[in-house]
Amino acid sequence: MDRRRATSSPSSPSRGEVRAPLRHRQVRADHADEVAEDYCEAIAEIAASQGEARVTDLARRFGVSHVTVVKTIARLARLGLVTTSRGQPVRLTPAGGRLARASARRHEIVKSFLLALGLDDRTADREAEGIEHHVGPRTLRLMEAFAGGSRPGRLRK
Repeated sequence: MDRRRATSSPSSPSRGEVRAPLRHRQVRADHADEVAEDYCEAIAEIAASQGEARVTDLARRFGVSHVTVVKTIARLARLGLVTTSRGQPVRLTPAGGRLARASARRHEIVKSFLLALGLDDRTADREAEGIEHHVGPRTLRLMEAFAGGSRPGRLRK
């Protein structure tokens, strides 16, 4: 029997195979954070424009089912980001409000950066929605400085 084949059997995964599940787990965790940020930001925006945010408003906004929104809101409630009860509007907790404001700020910085690069408003807004979740603090500061027309000095880490 070939020795390499014996060591790469399903019961003894190779080094690359061990890392892949960890990488996928991190991607799923990052995606869950994105969803929480998007929902908190949407709840804040809907409540500001309509006075309250309801599950049906969120389902319409995200183009998902009522059930999907209910499950997501339940997760956000467990995380301490929202409060709600059956038939009542969804409300942000103080932590949810902070997350919504931070997410909206990141979106505006990224959008301003994309506009400064020359993109049209609609494209910049759409693309900022995806990018905003994946930029680190240093990159965000650089984007903000670029969009503001100034060159950043020494940046904090």
